Amino acid sequence: MSNPPIRFSPLTTTVPGYPRVATSRVYKSLLERFWSQKTSLEAFEEGVRELRTERLRVQREHGLEWIPSGDFSLYDHVLDTALMLGCVPERFGWSGDAIGPELTFALARGKDGVPPLEMTKWFDTNYHYLVPELPDRFRLTANRPLEDARFAREIVGVEHVKPVLLGPFTFLKLARLEGSELATRLDALVPIYEEVLRELAAEGFGLIQMDEPSLVTDLGEGELEAFRRAYERLAPAASLIVQTYYGDVAPSYDTLCALPVAGLGLDFVRGRDRNLACLQGGFPADKLLVAGVVDGRNVWRTDLEAAKALVQEIASFVPPERLAIGSSCSLLHLPETVASEQALPSALRGALAFAQERLEELRLLAGALRGERPEGWDIAQAALAAWREEASRFDERVQARVAAIREEDTRRMAYAQRRPLQDARLKLPMLPTTTIGSFPQTPELRKARRLREADPAAYEAAIREEIERVIRLQEEIGLDVLVHGEPERNDMVQFFGDQMKGFATTEEGWVQSYGSRCVRPPIIFGDVDRLGPMTVKELRYAQSLTERPVKGMLTGPITILQWSFVREDIPRREVAAQIALAIRDEVRDLEEAGLSMVQIDEAAFREGLPLRREDWPEYAAWAVRSFRIATGGARPETQIHTHMCYSEFGDMIESIAAMDADVISIEDARSEGALFETLREFRYPQQIGPGVYDIHSPNVPSVEFVEERLRGALACLPLDQVWVNPDCGLKTRRYEEVVPALRNMVEGARNLRR
Repeated sequence: MSNPPIRFSPLTTTVPGYPRVATSRVYKSLLERFWSQKTSLEAFEEGVRELRTERLRVQREHGLEWIPSGDFSLYDHVLDTALMLGCVPERFGWSGDAIGPELTFALARGKDGVPPLEMTKWFDTNYHYLVPELPDRFRLTANRPLEDARFAREIVGVEHVKPVLLGPFTFLKLARLEGSELATRLDALVPIYEEVLRELAAEGFGLIQMDEPSLVTDLGEGELEAFRRAYERLAPAASLIVQTYYGDVAPSYDTLCALPVAGLGLDFVRGRDRNLACLQGGFPADKLLVAGVVDGRNVWRTDLEAAKALVQEIASFVPPERLAIGSSCSLLHLPETVASEQALPSALRGALAFAQERLEELRLLAGALRGERPEGWDIAQAALAAWREEASRFDERVQARVAAIREEDTRRMAYAQRRPLQDARLKLPMLPTTTIGSFPQTPELRKARRLREADPAAYEAAIREEIERVIRLQEEIGLDVLVHGEPERNDMVQFFGDQMKGFATTEEGWVQSYGSRCVRPPIIFGDVDRLGPMTVKELRYAQSLTERPVKGMLTGPITILQWSFVREDIPRREVAAQIALAIRDEVRDLEEAGLSMVQIDEAAFREGLPLRREDWPEYAAWAVRSFRIATGGARPETQIHTHMCYSEFGDMIESIAAMDADVISIEDARSEGALFETLREFRYPQQIGPGVYDIHSPNVPSVEFVEERLRGALACLPLDQVWVNPDCGLKTRRYEEVVPALRNMVEGARNLRR
């Protein structure tokens, strides 16, 4: 069939996707009320319809011309694609009938003892996706993109709707297929995508966005050829835009240009220089280019004059009538609007742009490029200029301290020498049991935290009471190493950001991490330093309550960096070093308070790894150095722990070992033993606690399940290297789930000791 002609105005504005959360976390509330059976299925579905409608209207009201449909999801868009293609594992007992919320959430969260799909990081972001488990044969269960596009058509009109699909190549890459296996399964998947696309085109949806961000990563042998074959088959079905983001497409640019598709979407923020170099070599005269020129991942206001000059440079290779402008990636990674942040300093607020402000920037930019002088342009540029000169951002003492860091400041006594000192001090049994740090954040606890400003004495009493309750509970369960439960903490990054100079915290800056899990990333706007001890009071009190060791709980410099919106005027490695020095000071104070072990979580260490292997060594060097700056001042008899979760660790296990932590607890419960395979090939020198059960599922592990997981670890590691712990913190769970799970974990460890 022949595709309808492409119709668009010069310098059309668009975005690859828009946030689901909305202000006041409407999305989170909808999900959690349904999960807790506080609302009916009918009320839940009506709430979802209202939220989807509001998401579309916001984009239309802010002047966006191509509005994405299909970017909204009940839980995760990768899971949605898997369900559309019939990728439902047999253990969920699916009979092949229509797929509704109940089955969707069962795959996402587990149910009745059935484990959920594995969850891991989406490229190098803090968004988590569910890893598809592929069936022997794909089948189209429903044309979900068509359903979504029809819904959007009712709200904004067909001429503004741009259906969005996760492309088949990236879908299979996210399912961890490679090489010839990927090529074979891609050939089988293309006919289903053809059917979906033809039905969309038949209803008048003229341009369809196919998300293929895997093209900015390293591709294996034959994979680019498999991609080319797939899109040569798909292109006749509809007018396609192959959308990429998070980097450049230099290695695949020639292949993309030769495809018979309608257009390409390229990232000119993270992939600016290499993608510009590609354009200089020529761009096809028959294709549309969607140029991502405003940042979809960071919150700083766009320099509109610089962005205008960038688009003009792009337009020297691609004429305006074939050029659209947009964000560098989906705005999923941004909060909703700066308008909600009235408590921020006015100078800082004026320097920020969240999702709605990005839409406004695109409107201003398109108008200026069309020869107008849009209202608001001068105000935006003046606010940015004022922020660049803001004196409060800079601290010469912090800068001098970073410059003075020596190599010896990053080294401790050798592990083989400090291990006996720690063993003698701690006197732990084989297979020591512990948790990752947090305990459930109950409604009563959240209510108590709200007293912090209104009634400090009542707040202090409530926190101390909760710490004692958690310590006594852990003693009764029989854990060997205790934690204080983190009752005073709202979020593992925001908590520290609130207590450090150079950070700002938002009121409504919510961003989706996974499912209903939303976080408010702090904003690093200036040089970083502690305002004073951050955790000492609570941890000293916790240790005073018990003879057993209590772990000090800190968040590491890389995780604070990755899970914040970071200033862009100095290199990220320098910001990480500043944070590391603040954590180093906190470690020293915890030692002085009598703690014998300190855990410095680096959950985002793997997440920060660049998407191309050629860029890995530079990142690994400064990331490892940052952690070692934080720990390098610790006494040899102080046991340093770290924790990592929901990433693929095999490709940087050597760097993890180089961090030189005494103990690492690491997620493996959803990875089907992938970590064990890594450990068989790499002799990890320090102690390690592979997570023995998945805390993101309400399932309670049996004693037998725990024992089986531990036997898997002991097949790869000596007995004296293995710790026993859940795979992550317990803050999102209920005590009704936590207590039996920990009892079974402790009993399983004791059985194996015997």
